[in-house]
Amino acid sequence: MQSDSTAKVPVTVLTGYLGAGKTTLLNHILTAPHGKRYAVIVNEFGEIGIDHDLIVDVDEEIFELNNGCVCCSVRGDLIRILGALFRRGQTFDGVIIETTGLADPAPVAQTFFADDDIKNRAYLDAVVSVVDAVHITSQIEQSQEAVEQIAFADVIVLNKMDAATPDQLASAQAIIQRLNRGAKVVTTARSQVDLAAILDLGAFSLDRAISLDPHFLPSHHHHDHDHDHDHDHKDHHHHEHSHYEGIDSLAMRVSAPLSEERFDAWLSELVGTRGMDILRLKGVLQMGGDPRRYIIHGVHMMLEGDYQGPWAADSVPESRFVLIGRNLHDPIIRAEIEAGFRACAA
Repeated sequence: MQSDSTAKVPVTVLTGYLGAGKTTLLNHILTAPHGKRYAVIVNEFGEIGIDHDLIVDVDEEIFELNNGCVCCSVRGDLIRILGALFRRGQTFDGVIIETTGLADPAPVAQTFFADDDIKNRAYLDAVVSVVDAVHITSQIEQSQEAVEQIAFADVIVLNKMDAATPDQLASAQAIIQRLNRGAKVVTTARSQVDLAAILDLGAFSLDRAISLDPHFLPSHHHHDHDHDHDHDHKDHHHHEHSHYEGIDSLAMRVSAPLSEERFDAWLSELVGTRGMDILRLKGVLQMGGDPRRYIIHGVHMMLEGDYQGPWAADSVPESRFVLIGRNLHDPIIRAEIEAGFRACAA
């Protein structure tokens, strides 16, 4: 991504299973007196339950609300709708895309890798998934979509905390850890969240990946630093949930600097052989003697990587890499991937 992406419009992809509270969150974004101007793109305008007196102007599929936000109804191509928004000549603090009806957020995310016109005007900021703490255990039993929405997210809004029992909450947290241990988790009731916790985070932006660092691996991954490679065995011996259909996450850490040439060769082979199984990949890497962090993101077989700012003065440079995808539960596959990553050390 270009170094001037902060001048572009940040785009948040909002997903969540039916009944999780995504509609309530959308209403909050569209009606809150936050002082910012967002364009919110939804599949069907009527689904979000906005009162008619909030609409102050209607221009084909674009609805302007009285708090300055704009709501769009996607009945066609996402790129066409984004283009129409930008052609209006208006400025926005951000764009939010709600993905109801899509199998997973990947097609939307890929738009920001593949379409040059969109990349010149906007950048993907984060994928936010609303999760129902009460019902998620049963939802993933019934729907692969519910599984992939969690697996794909940068930020998870764990909703209905006020209604969940301790057992339900523990189950929901275990599911999130199993499917996406690298995600930032925001807990709430009735989808009332501080918008700063979910918008304009830079979680998916290559040159603003600050929020990626503290949430990249949870604290229980920090074992003895004498080890060159750490990974967490927790949950890997518990695979009773057949409804996950092979979706898992793999977090790796190497303390020695990596060879950029070896890493590029390893990643090219990994994506070439397993790209369709990889929902997401993220990395903050230490390359050779370079003082800068190397940040990499990927969606399926689409990758972007670049050197960014220096390591924090109080941090120990190291390489951290997370894969989220299908068939990663196989111990042989996991071992092969881990060994390949370790072998990238210079």
